[in-house]
Amino acid sequence: MSNIDQTAVIPNASSVFRLFLPEHLPATLMLAGGVTLYAVESYIMATIAPSIVRDIGGLALFSWVTSLFVAAAVLGSISVAMRPRGIGLRSIYVIAALVFGVGSLIAAAAPSMPVVLVGRAVQGLGTGALAALGYAFIRFVYPEPLWPKASTLYAAIWGVSTVIGPTLGGFFSAGHAWRYAFIVLVPLGLLMAFLAPRLLPDVEDDREQAKTPVAQIGLLLAAVLMVSAAGAIEATATKVALIAASVVAVAGMIVIEGRSPNRLLPSGAVSLSQPISRVYLAMLAMTVVLVSDIFIPYFLQTLHGVPAIVSGYLVALVALGWTFAAFLSGSWTGRRAYRAIVIGALIEAAATACLAVFLAKDNPEGHMLLIVPAAIGMFMMGFGIGLGWAHLVAMVLKLVADNEKDKASAAIPTMSSLGGAFGAAFAGVIANGAGLVHPGGISGALSAAHWLYLLMALPGVLAVGISLTLQRRASDATR
Repeated sequence: MSNIDQTAVIPNASSVFRLFLPEHLPATLMLAGGVTLYAVESYIMATIAPSIVRDIGGLALFSWVTSLFVAAAVLGSISVAMRPRGIGLRSIYVIAALVFGVGSLIAAAAPSMPVVLVGRAVQGLGTGALAALGYAFIRFVYPEPLWPKASTLYAAIWGVSTVIGPTLGGFFSAGHAWRYAFIVLVPLGLLMAFLAPRLLPDVEDDREQAKTPVAQIGLLLAAVLMVSAAGAIEATATKVALIAASVVAVAGMIVIEGRSPNRLLPSGAVSLSQPISRVYLAMLAMTVVLVSDIFIPYFLQTLHGVPAIVSGYLVALVALGWTFAAFLSGSWTGRRAYRAIVIGALIEAAATACLAVFLAKDNPEGHMLLIVPAAIGMFMMGFGIGLGWAHLVAMVLKLVADNEKDKASAAIPTMSSLGGAFGAAFAGVIANGAGLVHPGGISGALSAAHWLYLLMALPGVLAVGISLTLQRRASDATR
């Protein structure tokens, strides 16, 4: 083959497909595999959870299936940065993959719901660490121009998982078959644990020696558990009390973090005068908005007469929008990258507010003139966050010193989990307060849909304001 032909088949420097060139492919497969386990397992569980309750009972513990998983995933992501000295990222990857497999087997063999909860917690530890490792390894396995591209790949995996996860879960939703849904990903976890020492680089541990910030970790986990529990409780007063208590816990964590020499987060992460804190806050706010999509299937079925399976695939438009936007903007740098962050936050907020108009309609006959605009709004919700997310990740990695990059990387999935937990809880408070349960029915659903998406657009407006303060830093970090 001539030199011209060889050049023609090599992706240009700004292409996400450079991640799959021979020098990067092994690490790409490993890091993408870790994100895949987390994403697919999350959607499988959402599909089979009712089947578990029907088979072995435990309805009273139903909400903790997700709550414990999220809290354990946060702890798992923190463990990447807080690991003992001398244990490398590659070793943590092996341990995390094996822990995921053990948790899956515990859940699969569970005779009762409490044992399922144990398995889910162990799963969460493993998948949380794997998600954080995806970001922690980026700076070691790819040149700097490919950092946003790796984040784009992770977004694509989550998008594809919205189809794969529910489909796999559907295969195992009858009778006792839900147990196989936990087992189906175990071989992949074992394969990843076996290949990690062979395909991932053995990188130097460049962290500073420090004690584990026990107080901050404890308060953060307490906040996640309380707000996750609040998201599953119908009593509005109890829900509000739990959210308030979780906010107090987060505030306490921030105060201690700002004063303690033993930090959980990188320097400046709790001071709004520092750009790194505003990047994390923008991530948190945008995630809070996005999680309001959990009510979309209910409103589609109740107000628009859409069948359950169709509503599930329609809500997948949110993830599809994220994936499409991530690929569209992944090669942008400098001012274009900064504009992607600002415009993306604006699009997400506007699309969410539009759902307050188009989704909150009494449309029992399923007229497409109402469903199509709502579907476009769902797509644009995901499109907005996907447009700027990879560039926010690149900023995180650029704004901190090398000895704090593990902390900075681990904080990215932590912010996502925290935003998801708070977003779900806020959405529940708004929907219930607007009449979803009382008076309920069509009138309650109309009111809930209108106020939910109108108010949940506000954190998106906050994200726009925050991102406007990042112009100089965005241009530097994504150049």
